[in-house]
Amino acid sequence: MVNAIIIDDEVLMRQNIEKMVHEHCHNVNLVALADSVNSGIAAIKRHHPDLVLLDIRMNDGTGFDLLRQLEPVDFKVIFITAYDEYAIRAIKYSALDYLLKPVDPEDLKQAIDKAERLVVKELNAQLTVLAENIKQEDASLKKIILKTHDAIHLVSVRDIIYCESDENYTTFHLAGSKIMTSRTLKEYEELLGESGFFRVHKSYLINVSCITRFEKAEGGSVVLNHTVRVPVSSRKREQLLEMLDRISRNL
Repeated sequence: MVNAIIIDDEVLMRQNIEKMVHEHCHNVNLVALADSVNSGIAAIKRHHPDLVLLDIRMNDGTGFDLLRQLEPVDFKVIFITAYDEYAIRAIKYSALDYLLKPVDPEDLKQAIDKAERLVVKELNAQLTVLAENIKQEDASLKKIILKTHDAIHLVSVRDIIYCESDENYTTFHLAGSKIMTSRTLKEYEELLGESGFFRVHKSYLINVSCITRFEKAEGGSVVLNHTVRVPVSSRKREQLLEMLDRISRNL
């Protein structure tokens, strides 16, 4: 049985999630409800939960503030948020789970099932990256969590040269190393787009800052860091050239 706490400053939201947990998550025992950062910290210290369903924006602070005051965290976390693009992106970079309001019962059940399999040691690494990314305004200086079957990697976005698709897997090519994850290239395209990455081909997502030159021969390709040649699809060629032209004019 998973002992859990709901922390949200909206009364109806707390009540709705409580009802969903009772109806759909029979492996969860709700030990407390809280409506603020301060009351949430008190409830956590009193009940020592396995899992916290944590609102991001509350009247006396954020869920991130709560976690900072409890480091190191010894419980699992699922964030709950109204649509907040910046917060959601930071959470995704950290490979943490979140639920959008209004919460869907099936999404809640899946998130709790996933949280049960999470290792708390990994969670603290993810929360460290989350805290750093929230403070970092320059998207190219953020870090990303990459999970493999046997490890969790903390990688600086600017150290990624390119990402390569292999159906439902993505290989990250760094200087001198590779990391393969079980997530699709499309997911990383959406995540890394604001950090200077561009999908030049159905199989390749590149770090634009690593481009050394564009070669027109054989349909077109880009050379990254002077050594790596990556093909550019005909559909993406003009878009890439326009982007490179804009960059050159801004230098």
